[in-house]
Amino acid sequence: MRIASWNVNSLRVRLPHLEEWVKLAKPDVLALQETKLEDPAFPHAEIAALGYAHRAVSGQKTYNGVALLSRAPITDVQVGIPGFDDPQRRVIAGTIDDVRVVDLYVVNGQAVGSERFAYKLDWLARLRDWLAQEIARHPRLVVLGDFNIAPADIDVHDPAAWHEAVLCSTPERDALRAIQALGLVDSFRELHPQAGEFSWWDYRQGAFRRNIGLRIDLVLVSDALRPRLAAAGIDRVPRTWERPSDHAPAWIDLA
Repeated sequence: MRIASWNVNSLRVRLPHLEEWVKLAKPDVLALQETKLEDPAFPHAEIAALGYAHRAVSGQKTYNGVALLSRAPITDVQVGIPGFDDPQRRVIAGTIDDVRVVDLYVVNGQAVGSERFAYKLDWLARLRDWLAQEIARHPRLVVLGDFNIAPADIDVHDPAAWHEAVLCSTPERDALRAIQALGLVDSFRELHPQAGEFSWWDYRQGAFRRNIGLRIDLVLVSDALRPRLAAAGIDRVPRTWERPSDHAPAWIDLA
């Protein structure tokens, strides 16, 4: 089973890229973030034509939006964090075969110390509490998406420049570690210990060409799935295409 995550930064704009990439990468399950589409506008027919007969979506106009696409049926769909009345469409979960998949578009946080940063930390705490329940119910758990957190300095092109800035601050990293402490491993880092591997590059200043980026798109797998982790990667190819998303897809293969 190949499971992938991609912040497409507007599915309406990036649909041709999605169509091209899934033909190349052939993921069985694809989690999308920042679809920026209300649910009635989701391109179900085009996605079904790619072989994804099963789809679960939660979107809103202009901002946010998440979706799960699958070749196999999706059951027990959950939209949002239970008990958290949040109008932002950032979470969707479903069970596919024997794997529970949780798709996240984590809050950006704007700047350390801002109201949005406080909201991010509260959101992550609520997420952690819910994931503790999810992993108890579904030991074979994958949590993936745009986390808007670079887990460690090795995931940052210039750690000094980003020191204690949003996406790289100690409170954010501590929140991520608390989630991982539930029994979730960073699949990419498990298999690729080297530095210089990123999933996001700013559109400005030739950042992608100069590899000035961050690794903020993560695929976490539970301890129960860890023995099945056969491969993990970040596909930079779509970032080279015309009018790309600023994120590259991240993926894993489960044996």
